[in-house]
Amino acid sequence: MNSGYLSAAERPLILRIIDFPLVALVVAVLLFLVANTLGVIFGKFIPAVGATATAAIQGLVTIGFVFATYKYAISRLGEQPRDDLPADGAARQSGAGLLVGTILFSVVAAIAAALGVYRVTGWDYLAPILSILIGSALVPALVEEVLFRGILFRWIEDFGGTWAALVTSSALFGAAHLLNPQATWFSSFAIAVFGGLLLGGAYMLTRSLWMPIGLHAAWNFTQGAIFGVPISGHQSEGLLRAELQGPPILSGSGFGLEASIITIVIASGAGVWLVKRAVRRGRLVQPWWQRQYRAGT
Repeated sequence: MNSGYLSAAERPLILRIIDFPLVALVVAVLLFLVANTLGVIFGKFIPAVGATATAAIQGLVTIGFVFATYKYAISRLGEQPRDDLPADGAARQSGAGLLVGTILFSVVAAIAAALGVYRVTGWDYLAPILSILIGSALVPALVEEVLFRGILFRWIEDFGGTWAALVTSSALFGAAHLLNPQATWFSSFAIAVFGGLLLGGAYMLTRSLWMPIGLHAAWNFTQGAIFGVPISGHQSEGLLRAELQGPPILSGSGFGLEASIITIVIASGAGVWLVKRAVRRGRLVQPWWQRQYRAGT
């Protein structure tokens, strides 16, 4: 009986080439760049309704383009197409990420305050919460997680295995922050270590982008909108007016607490825990050549 299914060897050569992990990776990155660019271009046509509101709407337009491109194009690439933004479990996993991200940065801030490097100087009830929520939390969370976990991690893992994907995507994630204000090699190293482990571990464990997105958004929102700490070098005005002082290794200096050893220890510890749970649950993927060898034996 003919089910209509074609084996890998029977599929047209062009499809086998496009579906090869590294080729699918390049195609996915190109689609992502086009979507992100279109989001920025179309966002500029938004009528001015106030600086904060206009920026928020422009950010939502970019999110819309990236989200739609991922759902209807990027997720269909590769030898085994997979949607890492499924509707099923979205609320539960993103909610868990929001909770964990909020708690983690609150612990970091509490330790920094206890050590005297984070000091509250006042309150600001007029803080631009909407601007931080959209521009510094939701937009970076979805856009960056689609790129670094949904594309780079996914297809590097498909080719080189889970450990290669974790190391490479973490390094690229850290390197991308070198362009931020007040960035240093150490700040990028810190983000590569704790950010790569934490967000990569969440993706490994759930095999979904919802938890990393929730974690990323809550982390940025909590440090900026609540604790008034620079978000990866970008100054922010939160509900708390605060200042960082003391040795850069503890305060992170102008880049913020993300470049602090406190954050590296706390967030990396949580990331290692997530990775270990993923390993225990058998979430590891073997390199492409090993899978091919086993399939042929």
